[in-house]
Amino acid sequence: MAGAADLLAIWEAGLAEASAGRALLLHRTARPDLDTRALPALPVGEREADLFALRRALFGERMQVRLDCAQCGADMEFDLDAGEFARSAGVRGDTLVRVAHDGWEVEFRLPGAGDLTAAARDVDPRGALLARCLVSAVHDGAAVTADALPAPVQRRIAEAVEAADPGADVTLNVACPECGRATRAELDIASYLWTELDSWARDLLLDVHLLATAYGWSEPEILALSPLRRRYYLEMCADV
Repeated sequence: MAGAADLLAIWEAGLAEASAGRALLLHRTARPDLDTRALPALPVGEREADLFALRRALFGERMQVRLDCAQCGADMEFDLDAGEFARSAGVRGDTLVRVAHDGWEVEFRLPGAGDLTAAARDVDPRGALLARCLVSAVHDGAAVTADALPAPVQRRIAEAVEAADPGADVTLNVACPECGRATRAELDIASYLWTELDSWARDLLLDVHLLATAYGWSEPEILALSPLRRRYYLEMCADV
């Protein structure tokens, strides 16, 4: 697991990135065993599972989430289990899905984060994603391209992808304690984790500033201290 100095470097690099770049930095931290170039091609659900596991390792199991009720506007606060999401997300089976429907035979690759990012820049994101991830399509023995796929086949592909990679879309369905109505919301673990890392980094830099001012230590010396020892030194500074 990355140490404090490494995490600060990741945070600093992410400040200049958009959300997709930050997600890639976090995924690289979660999967140091893989080549960075391979990460965008991993199925989205696998990336989400990796990020939930990273969140668990860095900040623990408990994830506190706040959400406004879509019906009455009440502020809802509840806890989620990062470990449970890490275990339940991920790809179930092959990364290729196969659809047979009314004379159509289709093979489709589970989309990765790189596919979603590239498709989002297209004027037709859905069509672009279909074209990027289509491996083969045959109708009555003749090969066809993605733009020839009829709507019913496209729906079958979407259903097959959702079944094979359910962790790609983590949707919460929360009942409001005030009005009882349910609110649906997507949980973006990359954004959630980045927000936590950003808060942690800024707090840590403040600790470094206080300890460097009080003791004259360098940043590497302060970061080399365990969190517990840093806290004790900070408490002693406050007592002076």
